[in-house]
Amino acid sequence: MTTSTPVAQTASRSSFYLGMRILPPAQREAMYEIYSFCRAVDDIADDPGPREPRRRQLAQWRADVDAIYAGTPPPAFGGLARAVHSFDLQREDLHAIIDGMDMDVIADIRAPDRATLDLYCDRVACAVGRLSVRVFGMPQDAGRALAHHLGMALQLTNILRDLDEDASLGRLYLPREALQAHGIAATDPGTVLAHPALAKVCNEIVVLAEQNFRKAREIMAQNSRRVVRAPRIMGEGYHVILEGLVARGFAPPRQRVRLPRVRLLFIVLRNLV
Repeated sequence: MTTSTPVAQTASRSSFYLGMRILPPAQREAMYEIYSFCRAVDDIADDPGPREPRRRQLAQWRADVDAIYAGTPPPAFGGLARAVHSFDLQREDLHAIIDGMDMDVIADIRAPDRATLDLYCDRVACAVGRLSVRVFGMPQDAGRALAHHLGMALQLTNILRDLDEDASLGRLYLPREALQAHGIAATDPGTVLAHPALAKVCNEIVVLAEQNFRKAREIMAQNSRRVVRAPRIMGEGYHVILEGLVARGFAPPRQRVRLPRVRLLFIVLRNLV
């Protein structure tokens, strides 16, 4: 399966399009390809259609990724193949992203235990980070550490931001241990999101996200500012969203929190100076 949407047009839908735009051309195009790949497999995971056809679609994506590494990429995958070879992107990271989407397709995730949630976050977020830091040119050890901590921070923020959207798909990513610790035995998304103790559960996730944001900032402070400029913009932007979620609170009705365009422009300009 392929996507007919041009990668730059697809990336322009992201709040962090400007973060990608500051990169040199080869890096920028590689990031567009990674983003387009992630967007395409994510769309399969979120499709409301039958599960088995979607699993077959994801299996085809795995086969297409394997074809890239075998030197026979399908014509529509030429851009991703160039990124793979130019920046030594690892097959296991592309596969991990697909595996993470497959977790959503196999069954609706509802109150996973922490180990399952950590695995899910690693696949759908940290693996994207591991691809990205290769494009940014970070040293291997520092890059993998940044991919882990920033990926966890971003995905945990996503989980808090998208509580109602995920519930509409029958999903709930808040960890079971946190729910039970605050007296919530249910795993049904609607029941959990209406529970008076929801805010206490969400505040635990806020603390965990903040810990990962802090570790990510420490790693970036130890590396060349030029190399970490793009992830710094992404991290600062998402941290604004997390702050907005905390200020809004988690009791219903929950107005969606977005990163204001002006605030994003300020973050980009500050990191360019």
